[in-house]
Amino acid sequence: MFKENDIELLTKKGINEALVKEQLNYFRNGFPVLDIAKPATISDGIKHLDEAELSDYRSVYDKEKANKKIVKFVPASGAATRMFKALFEFVESKNLNQDTEEVLLKLNSFAFYGELKEILLKNGISPEEKDKPETALKIIDAILNSSGLNYGNLPKGLLKFHLYNDGARTAFEEHLAEGALYATGKGNLVNIHFTVSPEHREGFVRLLDKVKSKFEEDYKVKLEVDLSEQKPSTDTIAADANNEPFRDKNGNILFRPGGHGALLDNLNEIDADIIFIKNIDNVVPDSLKEQTILYKKALAGLLIRLQSEITAYLDKLESGESNLQEAVTFIEKNLGYTFSSSLGEEEKKSKVKQILNRPLRVCGMVRNQGEPGGGPFWVKAADGSLSLQILESSQFNLSLPEHKQAFQGSTHFNPVDLICSTKDKNGKPFPLHQYRDPDTGFISIKSKDGKELKALELPGLWNGSMAFWNTVFVEVPVVTFNPVKTINDLLRPQHLG
Repeated sequence: MFKENDIELLTKKGINEALVKEQLNYFRNGFPVLDIAKPATISDGIKHLDEAELSDYRSVYDKEKANKKIVKFVPASGAATRMFKALFEFVESKNLNQDTEEVLLKLNSFAFYGELKEILLKNGISPEEKDKPETALKIIDAILNSSGLNYGNLPKGLLKFHLYNDGARTAFEEHLAEGALYATGKGNLVNIHFTVSPEHREGFVRLLDKVKSKFEEDYKVKLEVDLSEQKPSTDTIAADANNEPFRDKNGNILFRPGGHGALLDNLNEIDADIIFIKNIDNVVPDSLKEQTILYKKALAGLLIRLQSEITAYLDKLESGESNLQEAVTFIEKNLGYTFSSSLGEEEKKSKVKQILNRPLRVCGMVRNQGEPGGGPFWVKAADGSLSLQILESSQFNLSLPEHKQAFQGSTHFNPVDLICSTKDKNGKPFPLHQYRDPDTGFISIKSKDGKELKALELPGLWNGSMAFWNTVFVEVPVVTFNPVKTINDLLRPQHLG
């Protein structure tokens, strides 16, 4: 199956042949269909915190954070090309579409307008004449391409999102500000880890060098910012129509990035007591950060409280002092897991220890507002147990009545708002790959050199990659979720401050 140069490529990437064969088997056999029991809802998998609980958990976090190493983990890889889809279509077709028309109409509302205007005027283009077709085309071209802002080729983290009196802030800078407001740990240190693409690393480094001291001075903190890249060993092989390795026009087998599930390797290397995970494009100006900070702290306080209770139960189990049913009740009430009714006493005792000794995540969930994204559901395992999972729409087969019913009954979705504990009670890191469900990836159709191919995505970072974590879902207000999926989203009131 593999030629000598194929083996050399595998060796270079750090991928073993057995793993590639396993991936090819997924192309041939598909992924198992999940047994989706029901959607998670308020009081059935999703907690709603009242004012007293919010205040209590926030206080727990504020009291304990100085004793914790805290890291804010921000997936920030990839170019923002899809964010400008409508603008690229306009440049290609010369036909004005609705989204591009709105961009032109409200051009001076964007945080990047000052820089754009300077570029335009330097090239003899007046933004005031944007109603003229030829000028409109030049303006959009200046936003997208390297002769202008080059936003069509930059990552979202380096785009100017919000305007302040002292200038504009990129999404990257907004995460520095957020981190300073809730992710301060020992010694007022703010650890932030961004995952970036190799071609964009230098841009992030330059921006950090430029703004770091100002943020440290303004927020009276010490910033420690790390950057990492997706490992070549997490790339997945592409397949042709016959489910054999896809070969490009030069006869070489093709590997593609494995999706955000590949970042499990990066997360696995983070040394921290508490890890906040949030996507690069989900930020708001300072004027709207208050609710975000409150809920981030409250969810982290809940995680700390649960950590303490888990440790107490494990200690009792090890000393023989624990009441087994009490531990079972605690798990089923608090950790997103329901035991199979078929378990015997000894099996249940063993299972209790296993469940308590797992990574823990507390995840914010937002009421459905028509936004794209995964959602919270109860999934049934082969042994009859139930667990809370974050599922993407691609994991549903809506031709199955039970899938359709669960999907239609969903009340919340996942805004990628996670607080994680990845160490055991003795401070030893969990090997995170052992808690991933490899059967939860998915296959999509792409193309290369004009030929169709099948691409395999690894289990998503907050989906199947965390399938065997202890999971707590908490309702958070929609104001804490303001992603920028298209350039027009920057015109929403939440991003205009």
